[in-house]
Formats: sequence, structure tokens, C-alpha cells
Amino acid sequence: MPDNHVPSRFADVVLTRSAGGTSERRADRVAREDPLEIRLNGTSLAVVMRTPGDDEDLVLGFMLTEGILLEPKEIAAIEFPEDGRLDVRLAPGVSVDPERFQRKLFVSSSCGVCGKASIEAVQLLAPPAKAFSVRRSAVADLTTRLRSHQPTFDQTGGLHAAGLFSLDGELIAVREDVGRHNAVDKVIGAAAKQGWPLRPLLLAVSGRQSFEIVQKAAMAGIGAVAGVSAPSSLAVELAASLDMLLVGFARGETFNAYAGVHHLVD
Repeated sequence: MPDNHVPSRFADVVLTRSAGGTSERRADRVAREDPLEIRLNGTSLAVVMRTPGDDEDLVLGFMLTEGILLEPKEIAAIEFPEDGRLDVRLAPGVSVDPERFQRKLFVSSSCGVCGKASIEAVQLLAPPAKAFSVRRSAVADLTTRLRSHQPTFDQTGGLHAAGLFSLDGELIAVREDVGRHNAVDKVIGAAAKQGWPLRPLLLAVSGRQSFEIVQKAAMAGIGAVAGVSAPSSLAVELAASLDMLLVGFARGETFNAYAGVHHLVD
């Protein structure tokens, strides 16, 4: 199903605005949030709440960053039997037990599971980042450039974005979604269609850098993550353990490097 057949990425609503003791009703737009059931060879794997659009990118990225599949060619087809449902058909000879992953996907910071165990789970599948270097000026500019490629955010003010850039600052892809992790899966899925494994890239995100965001970058072999807000403690620990560059508060010409500062050059 091509993206021009999916529902709009925003919904029209009517709000009441209050200011200075007065109120008025006016039309507005909000980002859509709809469920998508992901099936694996007909067996339900997960339901994600996402903004419709780029669903194939989302599911491909999800499969790779959660360690369910090792490479895109393990997928024979992605089918849309009906709205809100997507079925991943595996290539001949590829076998995956869906029950292994149902509700057993990598833990996030909200799960209450030991942080050390969370990091070790990622380290089992994600090797340390490959050697790379990137100019400080290129890193400082990432979130500004990301913001200029968020058309649905411009209409709603309610979507996150994730962008992939080359080490020279070339834009590879940008994807938007109501969920930070969905936007990351979408942009990784889009890049994976162009070639896998990914070459060293820079991931820019519009929000904070959680453990899950760094985990997904690590699983895709992305060595650097930059965001406009602060990372969590577990994100910093994971990035440091895998020799990744982790940057927060990247705004204008300034940023804070929380891990992997040796990757930066002038």
C-alpha cells in the first residue's frame, strides 16, 4: 500500500482558546495517532500507536532495531490485508518464533528492569560503533536542519522527527511520527532500503535521547545520536559502553557531549 493511500497525518478539530478573560472557538489541526498491528507470517507480534504514513519504513526499522531480523533481505514481502494491520512475510529459509518477541522486546526506561541488564541485552546484538570522526560544526547544525524538514509539525505542532545525516552533513532521510521511537524506526527503515548494513551515520532527534533511542541507533550501527534535549542516564551509559557519540541540547551553535567526545574534530 503506497503512502498516498494512507489516512491523513493530521486531523481537523475545533478548540476553544482562552486569553485575557475571553474565549473563542477556532479550527485547528492535530497529529493523528492510530494503532498499527504488526504481524509476522500471520501471527500478531505487536501493536504500535503511530502517525499513519511510511508504515513499511516503520515496520522494517522496527524489525531491525528490535533484533527480530538481522537484515532487510530476510523479508519476502510486507502486506496490508486491511487498514491498521500489516503482515511481514519472511523469505524462504528464514524462521523466527514470534512468541519469543511478543511482549519480550528490549526493555525501556519505564519497565523497571535493571539498567545493567538492559545494556547487556543490547550489547549481545549490537557491536561497538565503528571508528569515525565528525566536525563539531556539523553536529551543532543537525537539529536546526532537522527542524526545517518537519512539514506535519508545521501544521500541528505535535510530532516528533528523526533524521539521518552522513558524517559530512548530507541529509539521507527524515521521518515524522507522534512517537519518538517510531520516527527513529521509520528513518532507519527508509535508510535500510538503500543499503544494509548502514554506513556510519548521524541520527538527529527532535526530543530527548532515551535508552530506547540509543538502543535503536546501536542496533542499526549508527555511531552518533544528537537531540535538542537531555539524554537519560541509561542512554549515556549505553552510548559510553558502545563507544557512541551522544549529544544533547544541540541548539544553534552549542551542544553537550555526554559520551564519545573523542569522535569530535574541529
